[in-house]
Amino acid sequence: MKTMKTSTALPRTLFLDTRDVARLVHAVGLPDALRELARTLREDYLRWPDFDKSARFGAYTEEGVIELMPITDGVHYSFKCVNGHPGNASHGLPTVMAMGALLDCATGMIRVLSELTLTTALRTAANSALAASVLARPGSRCMALIGNGAQSDFQALAFRALLGTRELRLYDRDPAASRRLQRNLLACKDFDSPFRIQLCDSVVQAVRGADIVTTVTAYQGQARVLAADQLEPGMHLNAVGGDSPGKTELDPAILPRASVFVEYEPQTRCEGEIQQMPPDFPVTELWRVLAGAMPGRTSDRQITLFDSVGFALEDYSALRFLQACAVRRQAGTWVDVTPAQRDPRDLYGWWRAQTHEPVPA
Repeated sequence: MKTMKTSTALPRTLFLDTRDVARLVHAVGLPDALRELARTLREDYLRWPDFDKSARFGAYTEEGVIELMPITDGVHYSFKCVNGHPGNASHGLPTVMAMGALLDCATGMIRVLSELTLTTALRTAANSALAASVLARPGSRCMALIGNGAQSDFQALAFRALLGTRELRLYDRDPAASRRLQRNLLACKDFDSPFRIQLCDSVVQAVRGADIVTTVTAYQGQARVLAADQLEPGMHLNAVGGDSPGKTELDPAILPRASVFVEYEPQTRCEGEIQQMPPDFPVTELWRVLAGAMPGRTSDRQITLFDSVGFALEDYSALRFLQACAVRRQAGTWVDVTPAQRDPRDLYGWWRAQTHEPVPA
């Protein structure tokens, strides 16, 4: 981990690159990092009315989407720029890449500038497990994990860290993806006992008898990864992959049979599984359950569904988490995103005073 340089009295920005974040999470310990991140998420969900919220802004192409996700509580402002391109593996790039910043509202000063690719995977998994902690049946220990790409490892580890989920049923249409996930999880030494893992040949085999079913697939279209006739009483469904207009994972016949919970309803109506339903289809925002204003699970036979699309509040929480961890452990680098002007009105004079290397011919 790099040593944080000493800040001067002039304004500087804490910069965290991918290696900084990876080493920081390793230093904290992944289970503890996921738990702390979930606590930060809960804190901010409980301040939900304090935030000025909007659905994210997307630029869509045939290859994927690039989105901007802003939010503020009037004290701090954060944003994330993130993409989703399912074909990126052919270019040697991740499907999802992201960066973001945390700013002071009083001055506009950028306090943190960070990678959010790894961090998005962590916050998505922590958010899923946080939701399941109030929506899944108590004692849920078996999870079917459908779609075994980059997010799947973190989902498995977050559910183990927060809910104690030990038994995993893995299915992906590419068996090599499931074998990769199995290798990673069996090599994990962060818990007192190993995962119990079953590689499955079908969705049907994976979900039969599972307490929790997580779908996290990357197909850019209307898929039906899970069918209504595969539901069992008491299941909790954690639908993660459907996160843009026209992209879904669930048979729409599932939705009327479940109690559906969402992050930010206006955004989920356009992007989540409920885009398949009428505009008045009933849903409950997760923050209301966490605050005790609305019930979550009300019986052991109830089917619950967290229609997760990812919301800007979660990235605000993730940036707060990173900032706190980095300051505690003196990680990252202080950089001059803002010109360090002694006379704030003289930007030209500051420019003239800089030492410039010759521009290559």
